Formats: sequence, C-alpha cells, structure tokens
Amino acid sequence: MSTPETAAPRTAVVTGASSGIGAATARTLAAAGYHVFCAARRVERIEELAAEIGGTAVVCDVTDAASVAALAERVGPRLDALVNNAGGAFGMRPVAEADTEEWRRMYDINVIGLMQVTRALLPALIASGAGAILNVGSTAGRTAYEGGAGYTAAKHGTKVVTETLRLELFDQPVRVMEIAPGMVRTEEFSLVRFDGDQDRADAVYAGVPEPLVAEDVADAIGWMLTRPAHVNVDELVIRPRAQAAQHKVHRVG
Repeated sequence: MSTPETAAPRTAVVTGASSGIGAATARTLAAAGYHVFCAARRVERIEELAAEIGGTAVVCDVTDAASVAALAERVGPRLDALVNNAGGAFGMRPVAEADTEEWRRMYDINVIGLMQVTRALLPALIASGAGAILNVGSTAGRTAYEGGAGYTAAKHGTKVVTETLRLELFDQPVRVMEIAPGMVRTEEFSLVRFDGDQDRADAVYAGVPEPLVAEDVADAIGWMLTRPAHVNVDELVIRPRAQAAQHKVHRVG
C-alpha cells in the first residue's frame, strides 16, 4: 500500500501549453505538485517547458483525432486534471465579409478539439476517483461584439459544451469547470488574430492601465483545480479592473 511519501504525484494535461495561458498554467500546476503533460504542436517550446517544470512534453494537435489518441496513450489509465486551453481567434471581419476557413478553424479548435481531448481522456479522469476538467472559455462566450461573431460563436460553444458535460457527468467523480477571462495581454493571442500585424495587436491594449496577464489566469485555474474534490467552481469570469464589460474599457492617455 502506498504512503503519502511514495504515492504517485497528481497528474494534469494542459493543452495549448506552448505559450500564454497554457504555459503559465503548466508552471502553476507543477508548482502545486502536479506532473504536467504539456501538450501543443510546437515541439521545441513544450520540450523546453517540460524540462523547466519536470513535466512531459507531448506533441498534440487537438483537431487531429490520431494525435489526440496518442496523447491519451501517453497519459495512461489515470489522470487527475485536464485543462482544455488550446484555442484561438482569427480575424475581425463582420459577418457580411466573413472568411469561412477562419470560422471553421475557430470552431475546430475551440469546440471540436475540446471535445476530442475530453472524450479521449475521460476514462482516465473517472479512474482517478476525483478528476477535474477545466475548460478555458472567454467573456466572448457570454457577450457578442462587432467583428467577433466567429470567435464569440466558438466560445459560446465552449461554454455550452461545459454545461452539458457537467449534466452528463453528474453521477461521476469528475468536476467540470470553466474559466472565462476578459482582456488578457499575452505575447501571441492578438498577434495571431490580426495575422501578425503588431500595430493592430498593440492597439487592443493601448492605454489600458493593467490588463490581465497569463499568470493571473493561471493562478485562478490553480485555485479552481485545488479546491476539495466536492467543490465545483462551475464558472469563473475574470477581468482586469479596467474592463467593466466587453465594450467598456478604461484607457488613459
């Protein structure tokens, strides 16, 4: 029989771990005692991160079923926590000018990818006896705004999948949670959204005294996951103080 000294550490999978909120969450969970499987497409980044935190790098594209199956095999029969962080926003065109491929890509990553990873790892989460699924949504999954229809639709999908999964797993030893960040300044999110246009990316945060940073969201994720197993934080909306609502942001200068 294992003792506290010899028991295996808790394990967690973090998707989209190569940068931003995902990388910060991997570091936070490692500091809390988890062995973290750092899953993302960019091998060099996740290998560096895994080496830093004593985790395991797993190359994974959440939109590819075979890649997700390989992740589940690498994780094994037992898993304590899954953070579905892989996501992304592409473009800001109005619906009348929408790019079909941008919309499809957002849905594939934010909804289909989340489903595929959850489906593949759910048996291991149940087997742990106290599993936790934490989906990284967005305030965009709660409020519409001009130019954001493709992303807001995808993140509304993230929210509803989370709510449905909680209903479906009500009698299983798995908590199902969502964190919905507002304005978070990371090195890549807006830059990717605007196809590498640094000026447009910078304008999103221009004059905002203190937007959230990845570590703020990771800290909240760590808190949610480390509550007692009977405590389910259904959803946590987190914004910078300067952002009163999606459309109302205090800017200086």
